[in-house]
Amino acid sequence: MHSPHLATALEAARAAADVVRRYYRSNLAITIKADKSPVTEADVEAEKTIRGIISSRFPDHGFYGEETGSSALDAEYLWLVDPIDGTKAFVREYPMFSTQIALMHRGRLVVGVSSAPEYGEIAYGEAGIGAWLGDRAIRVSEVDSIESAALSTGNLRTLAMGPRWGAFGRLVGRLSRIRGYGDFLHYHLLASGCIDAVVESDVNILDIAACAVIVEAAGGRFTDIDGRPLTLATTSVLASNGRLHEQVLAAIGS
Repeated sequence: MHSPHLATALEAARAAADVVRRYYRSNLAITIKADKSPVTEADVEAEKTIRGIISSRFPDHGFYGEETGSSALDAEYLWLVDPIDGTKAFVREYPMFSTQIALMHRGRLVVGVSSAPEYGEIAYGEAGIGAWLGDRAIRVSEVDSIESAALSTGNLRTLAMGPRWGAFGRLVGRLSRIRGYGDFLHYHLLASGCIDAVVESDVNILDIAACAVIVEAAGGRFTDIDGRPLTLATTSVLASNGRLHEQVLAAIGS
């Protein structure tokens, strides 16, 4: 039996999936936002659908959305929503996009749902309770050495342009496997024990908040690339099965 918060997040994600499926591969008009990222009618409608469900259940909660703006950011409970994380993939008609819904309670992320309707996966978790992929409970791996680990990367532009790039290259040379699954997928794989760590240097909190809950609820650890807890201003990620976290931090020179 899920808590009311998680049940609401799941309901909202499934409603958003219906919106997304209706628009997918329909030659949508695209608008370019001030940050040069694309937005479509599907993004906006999906977020309005999510926001309507959440506000009907929890009218006193705050809301921080990618497309429809924010309200009551200082509320005890704050919902963080990206209706289509991966709009570029959505527009180019390949299924590496997802809906991300998270709940923060007094600065701590406590509920997360990561729904990828065209890829065919939904992962979700609740702090202190557990994490699931579909109906299956999931758990991170027990790999405890870099030399045995599989690490996936996403956006790395800032890391590549900074002083840690050499150290990251040396880390890559030690790994058993390096991959670039990206977006929602490498966090689902990490929480499921299929890979062991993820590094990204250019993200928005709305992209990762839900996945952070899922990874940690599955027994892992999720920080920024300096090992700091996530905040609304976080722009980088080091996520791991927990056993490898300090080793990777040391290797990249935190």
